[in-house]
Formats: sequence, structure tokens, C-alpha cells
Amino acid sequence: MPKIEVNERLFFALAEKTWTDKESFEQDLTVAKAELDEWDMTGPADGERTIKIELNDTNRPDLWSTAGLARQLRIYRTGKIPSYPFFASRKKNVTAPYRVVVDKSVREVRPWLAGFVAKGKAISDALLRDMIQTQEKLAWNFGRKRKSVSIGIYRIGLIEWPVHYRGVDPDAVSFVPLQETRTMTLRQILEQHPKGIEYGSILMGKPIHPLLTDAGGKVLSYPPIINSADLGAVQMGDTDIFIEVTGTDYPSVALSCAIMACDLADMGFDIENVEVDYEYDTPFGASVTCPYYFQEEVSVSLADASRLLGISLEISDTLAALNRMGLCAYSTDGTLIHVAPPEYRNDFLHAFDIVEDIMIGMGMENFMPQRPTDFTIGRLTPIEGFSRRAKNIMVGLGYQEMVYNYLGSGKDYAEKMQIPANSLVKIANPMTENYEYVRNSSLPGLMQTEGVSAKASYPHRTFEVGKVALKAPEANYGVVTHQYIGFLTSHAQADYNEIASHVAALMYFLGKEYSVREAIDPRFVPGRQVEVLVNGARVGVFGEVHPAVLEAFGVVMPCAAGELDLDMLLED
Repeated sequence: MPKIEVNERLFFALAEKTWTDKESFEQDLTVAKAELDEWDMTGPADGERTIKIELNDTNRPDLWSTAGLARQLRIYRTGKIPSYPFFASRKKNVTAPYRVVVDKSVREVRPWLAGFVAKGKAISDALLRDMIQTQEKLAWNFGRKRKSVSIGIYRIGLIEWPVHYRGVDPDAVSFVPLQETRTMTLRQILEQHPKGIEYGSILMGKPIHPLLTDAGGKVLSYPPIINSADLGAVQMGDTDIFIEVTGTDYPSVALSCAIMACDLADMGFDIENVEVDYEYDTPFGASVTCPYYFQEEVSVSLADASRLLGISLEISDTLAALNRMGLCAYSTDGTLIHVAPPEYRNDFLHAFDIVEDIMIGMGMENFMPQRPTDFTIGRLTPIEGFSRRAKNIMVGLGYQEMVYNYLGSGKDYAEKMQIPANSLVKIANPMTENYEYVRNSSLPGLMQTEGVSAKASYPHRTFEVGKVALKAPEANYGVVTHQYIGFLTSHAQADYNEIASHVAALMYFLGKEYSVREAIDPRFVPGRQVEVLVNGARVGVFGEVHPAVLEAFGVVMPCAAGELDLDMLLED
């Protein structure tokens, strides 16, 4: 979960309240699903102490900053919703004194850009550190390690407008990046600069790389890698700054821009708009004035909210609760509630999300615990009983049980396993690329374990029983969930014969007749792999793990592995 550090003086000023004890502070933080991680109150009482806070809601990136968290606490206590009149929208045109031109050459590499200018306040040390923290949290957590969102901050006094965003040959352009004194080409930055080494995989292998320059040709930044050492080096005392957001997902880019703009407006900056003109169309048009309000109104019936919360709600109390959460809510007939999300939020995907805010806005203490009214007798489902039989057999064969996450990265689930990413079920709105896909096999988890187990004595034999998600166009939602058992053996002599004997033992004790035929699975060595068939239907696969897969996971010993669909075996 994201953790932030806030300056005590700045946070209290923005929240318009001074806390003097941890207990009351911790209680107030619950409205933002936040917890106090550390607050050293024994330090100098000069207001410059640091408070460490952990945020437990990954759907609310607006809370991952000093201003954002303080805003939620302030609104909850006072009910006063701030206004941000500088936002443009489909219904509202705003004059933009600044302009960015986006060339069609970046369309295939990093197509989206948003930005704004903040003026009128000298940047203090605390404010600069907080801006950098917000920039990093949004880009790392929300922006999937800069892949879908990255943010740059620049000294506007050095920029000649309009700014140009275009694609270039990585060997043809050079500039002095931050933390350097020498001129480097874009390719040299990827290969030699610490930030290039850290984030270079985002652009590695692409023929065209994105570059942000001003009208005079001076480089602002090389998104999403590094800013330039002059225009991109914001310092204490600067008063006018330009903030841009680039990325591959337009709603995420627009929301990150909105969050930064609202935060700086709360801190006393004047926000001025930037017109972004594209040489191609976007979800918001070919010319977008930023910051841009793009969220759609959502609604829920009072009856549904009452049913979900288990109490009878009054329309006035419900609207007041939503107001305390910073939501502009209204009802024209007293039965249907309409909510216009604030500019800095885009987490209302379903009516249930409104109900959650109603509950928090009313106060959790107002919901009395209730005892269950139904009497049931617990029992194992057939698949659970069958899975336990399979587990006991595997333990008897000398395997150790493992447990893995159901969500993971495309790199682990697809790239390293040599299968296409489009064969996996992808999360529509992942908060980080580490949890972007739903697994379709437990073998990546077993390979990850093996990759860090070289110091343990061999042989290694591990297995897991768990759910996987498989694409199925004929299903209602295009996806089905099955119970799989995955197993792996690793040592110097691990081969097809060994894993075949273990599959035979497992199927024998499960009471299943089966046959095999040669398989074509890129995860395994050609000619050393087979499909498992029961009554002519494919229920699994096993074989020797492909050397490229071993190398990708850092495995130093030969491995043989396999997986079986327990749901299909149970139905047989």
C-alpha cells in the first residue's frame, strides 16, 4: 500500500486543524482509509516534524499527497467542497495562455499528454519535497512504474512557447540530463544513466522515442526517463512552474494532471491552462484544454443503497454524507441519487462505489453490528474435497505445497513464459503493472520460487492448488475460473520421465484413466512435452521446461513441470 511522508506544519495548515494526540488523529484518518504509521511527537515542536501515513485505498490516488489527504479530512469535517474553476470540460471552454503541440510521431510510442502552469507562490523546501513525493507516488504506483503515467516539472521562465512533443531517433538527439554534467544521446541515457537503466525497458527496442522541447529547440525532458538539467531542474524559490504528464492511458494521464493541479491550487498557486493540440484524434478531441474534467455522472437509487447498507436511509442524510466525502450529490425526485465526481477522482465504476462513500460519510460507528439470522451447516464443496485428495497425494510424492497471488505482471505471466499477453485476462484499471493480469497458470509462481531457491539443497519439488482465469468467449463475461494443480521438480536429472511417473501416480490415486499425446506448448521443450487427455478431452500438460523460460526466471537447474485442470477431472 502507498505510504507518504507529510510535513506536520504544512499538513495541519491544509487540513485547517491541529492535532495534538495520536488517538484522535488516527480516528480522523479512517475516513480516508489511512493509518498512522509513525509520528515522533518527541521531536522539536517547531511544526517541521514528519508524519508517516499509510494509505489503504489503491483506488484513490488523490489521497497519496499532503494536499489530497488534508483535503479529504477538511471536507469531511467542514462539509465545504472546494471549487476549481480552471477546469475545462465538454460543456465548458476555458482560455489557455499556453500551448503544447503533439506530433503524430509519438502516437505509437507514448501518445498522450496533459499539463498546466502553476504561478504565484515561492516553492519552499517542504513544498518541493512534497511535490516530488506526489510526482513519484503517482508515476510509480498509479502509473505502473512510469509505464502508463510519468510526470515532469519545469521552470517556466526558461521555456519558449509553444512546447513541442514529438518522436525522435534515440541516436540523433542529445542533451544534459538531470544528475549529469555531460551531453548524452537518448540511447546513452538508457544504457548509462541510473534512471535510464531503471526505466529503460519501457522504451527499449522502439525505433522512435518521445521528446519534449520548447519552441527554441531546448530539451525539457525525455519522457518517461529523465528531465533536462536546466529547464527540468526546479529549485526552492521558483514561483512559476510547468507540469506535464505523459503516458499510454489517457484517463490516467488526465486524472494525474487533475490531481496535481488541485493539490497546487489548495496550496495557494494560481493555475493557468495549457492547450494541447494533437495531430490525431483523442478520446476528448483533437484539441484539449488542460486540466480537463472528463468524469461522467453516476447514480444509485436510495432503495438500493438502503438494501446494501442494511438500514433505511433518508435522502437528506444520504446527500449530506456524500457531501462530507467531497461529492456533489443531488436528487430530483427523492429516490434516485446523482453524483458528480470531483475533478481529482475517477474511481466510481459502479453504483456500489457511491454506497461505500455513503457509509463512510455517515460514519462507521452509526452502523450497529448484527448477528447472522440464517443457520447453515458448513461442508466442503466437491471441488474442495477433490483438491484436498490431490494435495495429499502430492505431499506423499515428496512435493511441498506453495501459495501464490492470483494477480501478477505481464512480464512474469506472459513474457517469461513465452506466451502472448493477449491470452491472459487483463485488469481494466490496474494500480500497478505488478498486478495487471489474472493468472492462467500456477507455473509462473512455481518458477519464481525456483528462481530464488538455488541455495537450497536439491531436489526441489513444489506444487500449488488454486484458481486460474481462462478466456472463454462462450461464457457470460468471456472468462471462466477453474481449479488447477501445478507441480514442478528441479534437480540435475529432472526430465520428462520423472514428471511422467509423478503424473501417473497422481492420476492412479485419483482414480482417473488418461492418455497422452504430443503437445505444442512454448513453455516446454519441443518433443519433451505431452497433453493429458481424459475421455478425449485435454485436461492438462506436462514436460521439460524450456531453457528460455529457465533463463528468464534465473533458474540454474533443469526443471520438469506440469498442470492439470481439477474441475475437468472432477466432472469426468
